[in-house]
Amino acid sequence: MKPDVAQLYDVIDGTWPAAQTRRLGPFLLRQGDGGGQRVSAATALAPVNPPQIEAAEAAMLEMGQPRLFQIRQGDAALDAMLQQRGYGIKDPVNLYVAPLDMLLTQRPPPVMTFCIWEPLAIQIDIWAKAGIGPARIAVMRRAKGPKTAILGRINDHPGGTAFVAIHEHIAMVHAVEVLADQRKQGMAGWFMRTAAHWAQQHGATHLSVVCTQANAGANALYASLGMALVGQYHYRKHPDDMK
Repeated sequence: MKPDVAQLYDVIDGTWPAAQTRRLGPFLLRQGDGGGQRVSAATALAPVNPPQIEAAEAAMLEMGQPRLFQIRQGDAALDAMLQQRGYGIKDPVNLYVAPLDMLLTQRPPPVMTFCIWEPLAIQIDIWAKAGIGPARIAVMRRAKGPKTAILGRINDHPGGTAFVAIHEHIAMVHAVEVLADQRKQGMAGWFMRTAAHWAQQHGATHLSVVCTQANAGANALYASLGMALVGQYHYRKHPDDMK
């Protein structure tokens, strides 16, 4: 059975975890320790009212984080309340998933991709060039299930890197980065197929990925691999915190 969007929300949290979480009224608050929006945004677990939003705002400020909410399927009422409070939309995201069999039809050419944990220095450097610094590497290290980093080589040189982890038999790929001079040669697609082969060896049944809607190239790639678009989310950020 194809995982639904609610399952993929859980996979995001399991494979790209916050440093800490706590419940405050209807909200799950996340402490990201600088690891980006996904590990810092609050999400609603129940219907919300304005005083509860204000309490969540105060708690996020107390944590030293921007007032940021992730709006998931079923959060239309919260979305409307935040819009009325002046919150702007940030980074609408698509969620894709496919059964592993769909991606196991090809293997990367020899010595093109390698699954390595912990990441090598060259992988850390590639991520750093893309703005994925130590705080996001710490997110990867926090993931509790099976995980690996994928190193790609092309034209006898490093080509890029990616991270994949498994939660509840669903693998999710994160932090796909291909070096600028190695792009448009199929590297990202081979990362996805490599992730699928690795995930099969570690008991997964499906491969998933999240992608900003603005990244036309990545969305086209995942669709071309036969991955199904199963849902979206977006962020709402307080106007005083928008950058």
